[in-house]
Amino acid sequence: MNSLSDAIPPLIFNISTLQTLDLSYNQFSGTLPSNMGLSLPNLQVLALQSNKLTGPIPASINNATQLHILNLQVNSFSGSIPSFPSLRLLTMFVLSKNNLSATPEMKFLSSLTNSQHLKVIEITGNPLLGCVLPNSIGNLSKSLEAFLAHNTSMKGAIPSQIGNLTNLIALLLSENQLSGPIPTTIGNLQKLGRLSLFLNQLQGSIPLDLCQMSELAEVYIGDNELEGPIPECLGGMQSLRVIRFDSNKLNSTIPSNFWNLRDLIFLNLSTNYLSGQISPQIGKLEVINNVDFSFNQFSGDIPSSIDRCQSLEYLNLSNNNIGGSMPQSLGNMKGLTTLELSNNSLTGLIPKSLQDLKFLEYFNVSYNRLEGEIPNGSCFSRFTAQSFVHNSALCGPTRFEVPPCPEVDGGSKSKGVARLMKYIMPPLVSAMAAVIIVVILIRRCKPVKVKIPVSTSLGNPWRKIPYIELSRATNSFSETNLLGRGSFGSVFRGVFDDGLDFAVKVFNIELEGGNKSFETESRILSTIRHRNLVRVIGCCTNMDFKALVLQFMPNESLEKWLYSDNYCGDIVQLLNISIDVALALEYLHHGNTFPIVHCDIKPGNVLLDEDMTARVADFGIAKLFDEGDAMIHTKTLATIGYAAPEYGSEGKVSMSADVYSFGIMLLEMFTRKKPTDDMFGGEMSLKEWVTESLQANDIYQVLAPALLPEQDRNFDMKMNWMTSVFELAMKCLAISPYERINMIEVTATLKKIKAKVATRVTIRFHHHAL
Repeated sequence: MNSLSDAIPPLIFNISTLQTLDLSYNQFSGTLPSNMGLSLPNLQVLALQSNKLTGPIPASINNATQLHILNLQVNSFSGSIPSFPSLRLLTMFVLSKNNLSATPEMKFLSSLTNSQHLKVIEITGNPLLGCVLPNSIGNLSKSLEAFLAHNTSMKGAIPSQIGNLTNLIALLLSENQLSGPIPTTIGNLQKLGRLSLFLNQLQGSIPLDLCQMSELAEVYIGDNELEGPIPECLGGMQSLRVIRFDSNKLNSTIPSNFWNLRDLIFLNLSTNYLSGQISPQIGKLEVINNVDFSFNQFSGDIPSSIDRCQSLEYLNLSNNNIGGSMPQSLGNMKGLTTLELSNNSLTGLIPKSLQDLKFLEYFNVSYNRLEGEIPNGSCFSRFTAQSFVHNSALCGPTRFEVPPCPEVDGGSKSKGVARLMKYIMPPLVSAMAAVIIVVILIRRCKPVKVKIPVSTSLGNPWRKIPYIELSRATNSFSETNLLGRGSFGSVFRGVFDDGLDFAVKVFNIELEGGNKSFETESRILSTIRHRNLVRVIGCCTNMDFKALVLQFMPNESLEKWLYSDNYCGDIVQLLNISIDVALALEYLHHGNTFPIVHCDIKPGNVLLDEDMTARVADFGIAKLFDEGDAMIHTKTLATIGYAAPEYGSEGKVSMSADVYSFGIMLLEMFTRKKPTDDMFGGEMSLKEWVTESLQANDIYQVLAPALLPEQDRNFDMKMNWMTSVFELAMKCLAISPYERINMIEVTATLKKIKAKVATRVTIRFHHHAL
């Protein structure tokens, strides 16, 4: 993780006592010596990933028989992957994202059957054209947890012997040319959490054996040629969180028990031949975020119970045979950002309740049989005529390219307008309709295959808000509306004419860095979306003024809440807030194509909504990493006390720097002591203060007094919880960035601590009930 370049000095490969060689995340180029493995008999770790190395992988590495970890990913190695039958101690074999090839029978994979300690094999992103997975895959290590080989152009069938790998947690074979059926032996993989087979040429039906995989959370088998029904037994798999069956030839109804998957987050069944009605029980999916049933043969009405899906943001029911009226309850789904209902048989009015959907960014009801007035308030000001074309008798503002609605007291005039709409409008739009129908039919016959990324961005521009509207809503940016000031601007509270509360962040573009801060924050916020990140409503920009309009947070910042006079937080509430922030950082670091580092994590940049859900804000100095980057330099420094040592002294920014800042914030939350408190100075810091109390097994001395009174009946147990929290913080605060844990581990640990708390609360509740 430096900027070292040129060739690796060849003498390094002559150090016979060498056990670890880690030159990863640099800019080394050139080739590796063909005989390098002959003089490294004690080498256990060879980590050269994320460089610019070229040429073949030396077959002599096979002589380094003590090797445990071989990681050469993200380089430009070429040639055939050698066989390594002598590397019996190997645990990680990672060659992804190179230009490597292999023999058709993939001999290198068969040679790894001697490595009976292997846990990870990753060959993703290599052009293994013409290669076929060998049956010997079933003889690989029983310890294997991850087999990642997507986007390699492999062909042939998935061997039934893959069912022998009973400890697999992740199996990723997507974006290949695999054919044949999904083997029934896959049901033996009862520890599998993620199965990804999308974008292949798999045939046959979805095997019932999937239902034996009791840990399966994510299943991606879209963009294949699968047919037949959706297995009913899937409805009993409460572990499922993500289902992607789209772009196949499935031809059943949705099983009735499918709606029992109460923890389902993502459901895509689009572009199949599914039929029947959408059950009112869809309302049971209370945490679902994305539902796509488009390009099927569903009929019946949209169930009014759908408004119970309060977490739903994306709903696509287009290109079906759905009829009836649009339920008024759609207006209760406050988080909805996309509502796509085009090409159905909907009748009646467009509910005015949809005007209350403040975050609705995309709306389409074209090619239906709707009539009456198009709502014109709130979010409808963002939509165009394309959202409403080819309906029976819609009327409204001229910008929607429909006739004006008739006056209430003009009887004859109303009849004339109705007659005009009934007899004249259809011929005028018929030509356009014919063209669009042809395009839709072509799309129906050959659907475009779209990869669904971990983070889906709609890509729609933010609402452009005029300066005069912002000025009026904030009382001309008066001091009474001021919420706070930062390095590059001020934040004001405002209220739009429709009653929507908002916060507007006005950047001081006269300051050095103010304009860059606006550009950075806009660029990053436009590409990300997460429930624990601040939501952007719109923006206002001209030569002299730049501002972002944000969702208003009634409970202000975590900093103000922690140090307010009426502070009343408890351990559970603080754990929830810490998990919210950890989830946001996990998403920024690991949930995007390229990592995003916030660079300024602190309580002042964590906002609390009306439900005390935490949302990370202020991305003015954040960094968007390019592929292969692990650490970059910056001249913009974070807040004193929260910055990692390497950040403050050398300006080195990495994901580990965010982890360090989170660790400091975690200590502050549970001690209510700022890292810049007057008691800290010289050798004593917030970290050292808590460390000493941990070593003395006396954390009660540093714990915020309000959190745990001595007379608490569960004092000892809560002290154990707090000890776990402080120990986690210390893992975040390692001096070396390479020794810190990552945010995936942080989130998992916090959830385990919270689970212990929740379990204790549940036990106590049942005890009292009995």
